[in-house]
Amino acid sequence: MTPTRRFAQAVSLVALMTLFGAAGYILIEHMSVLDAFYMSVITISTVGFGEVKPLSPAGRLFTIGLIVTGVSSAIYLFSVIGELVIEGSLKEFLGKSAMNRKIHNLQEHVIVCGFGRFGRAVVEELTRNTVPMVVIEADPARQAELEATATLHVVGSALEDSVLEDAGIGSARAIIVATGSDADNVYITLSAREKNPKILIYARGDLDAGLRRLKLAGADQVVAAYQWAGMRIAASILSPSVVDFLQLSVPGRESEVDLEEIKISPESPAAGKTIAAVERDNPRLRIVALKRNDKTLELIPAADTQIELDDLLVVIGESDSLKHLASR
Repeated sequence: MTPTRRFAQAVSLVALMTLFGAAGYILIEHMSVLDAFYMSVITISTVGFGEVKPLSPAGRLFTIGLIVTGVSSAIYLFSVIGELVIEGSLKEFLGKSAMNRKIHNLQEHVIVCGFGRFGRAVVEELTRNTVPMVVIEADPARQAELEATATLHVVGSALEDSVLEDAGIGSARAIIVATGSDADNVYITLSAREKNPKILIYARGDLDAGLRRLKLAGADQVVAAYQWAGMRIAASILSPSVVDFLQLSVPGRESEVDLEEIKISPESPAAGKTIAAVERDNPRLRIVALKRNDKTLELIPAADTQIELDDLLVVIGESDSLKHLASR
């Protein structure tokens, strides 16, 4: 058992003995709640401030028993605290507690399972765009790197339900399953879908069988990292200008040309207008796709298409113009 686990156990034991002692003084000596807790605390802590009132024979016997059991509990607590301080674990324990509170308060965040090369690239991109996230990493050796970048994280295996719950799976909006094992990724996908049916699941796979099973397990999008890298290299040979354009328009890169997704809210000036009207009001932008409700993504929507509330627009254009439209 880890020192931090023993500390929690020791605190619980002392609290339980304090409550037991107070209850005993209330029942045996008919003390008030305050006096009973006072007697219980000074007995367990052995400070010897004196009794609230003379005790009956039954009360004295009860006090003897409380001293034997309660003082042992207090000594155990002090020894665990000493161990935490000596081993330098107290700071780590308090840091973990603070981080756990931050994770508990997150809503609509992203969980990244695996901090290998693939997962690290995802984390860097999400960090650049200030997306709230939690990283789950099974290798304790990578904890120092996560702490250095102030990334919220849980050290443990995402195969365990408790670890997913510690990462806030119930309130997350998306999970990226990026471990190095296709079998583990399939299992994590199943677990995530069970714990949060509405969560978006993006999974990495290497083998064709793994990619197929990830889709069957409920992944919304499956990525074959090596396959995409190979296709990108081949495309750069066949159509270098197209690849250069795609690199230029990667969302969030602060380049001259950007590509963004914009959701139409009731306050948006684009609501009720046509595609042509929005592009006329923003000459440096072009709407290249529209997604409405659960329908499939419509590429190059017709100019007379009327924009409705909750529509998702994929817009390409000058970065400053995109930021201006998104802010409105």
